[in-house]
Amino acid sequence: MSSMLTLALSKGRILEDTLPLLADAGIEPAEDLQKSRKLIFATNLPYVRLIVIRATDVPTYVQLGAADIGVAGKDVLLEHGGAGLYEPLDLQIATCKLMTAGIKGQTAPASRRRVATKFVNLAKSYYAQQGIQVDLIKLYGAMELAPLMGLADEIVDIVDTGNTLRANGLEPRELIADISTRLVVNQASMKIKHQLIHPLIERLQAGVAARTQAKSQ
Repeated sequence: MSSMLTLALSKGRILEDTLPLLADAGIEPAEDLQKSRKLIFATNLPYVRLIVIRATDVPTYVQLGAADIGVAGKDVLLEHGGAGLYEPLDLQIATCKLMTAGIKGQTAPASRRRVATKFVNLAKSYYAQQGIQVDLIKLYGAMELAPLMGLADEIVDIVDTGNTLRANGLEPRELIADISTRLVVNQASMKIKHQLIHPLIERLQAGVAARTQAKSQ
């Protein structure tokens, strides 16, 4: 399989934004990814196949060599850690912010506080840098509910428009990181399959640049 490239794509919003970029780079799936229940897809290029998995699993697949290349949000990559991965390109899609948030008008405790999040490693690092002791509560969804039900003093979560926070009486507080979607490459694959991977990165880079230029006009 040394002549085959496997690309791991994140399900959901990122997938929808990634497919046009891949098309610009000359890669198109052989069937509609949104309608199929398959997990592995052939493409118009005989040496490229796609796998569609949970965003949180993409770094693991690439790091351990099950996929050569992956597309994942910077939030997922920061939470996972970057060992064994190259990050050659910011695709500049699915942009958002990783922030703390809490009930509007309330102040978080100055000392020890309870924080609900699915980004446990990121939150732990952030609060340690701020010199704040925290009890972290790992949740997988409906993060906004935690402060409302007294489970947490604040949350750490992805914020796009902020509408969901406002609808639930919460407000964003501190910015932890600006988030966008990144291309990651397995370090061993970059060496062994350089002749296949490098041109793909260049085509994607050109596509990102063209879209950026079009938006600025």
